Amino acid sequence: HKKSGEIMRITLDIDAKILEEVVKATGARTKKKAIEIAIKGFLWAKRREELSKLIGNYEEFAVNLRDLEKMRKSV
Repeated sequence: HKKSGEIMRITLDIDAKILEEVVKATGARTKKKAIEIAIKGFLWAKRREELSKLIGNYEEFAVNLRDLEKMRKSV
């Protein structure tokens, strides 16, 4: 296993239209950066989904999504 932050070179076959859409959506200057941003965004969303399953409904804790995002940014 590689340590976090190490570079791993791989070859992928990716649908050109999807990749173009990812580049546009991320505003990245390179395809590599667009893919990195997309992967990080996916992982962040999955972690958020897992957290919401653990704590249930945010309203029960009097904390909304905006508050959670502020807390995440302040750490």
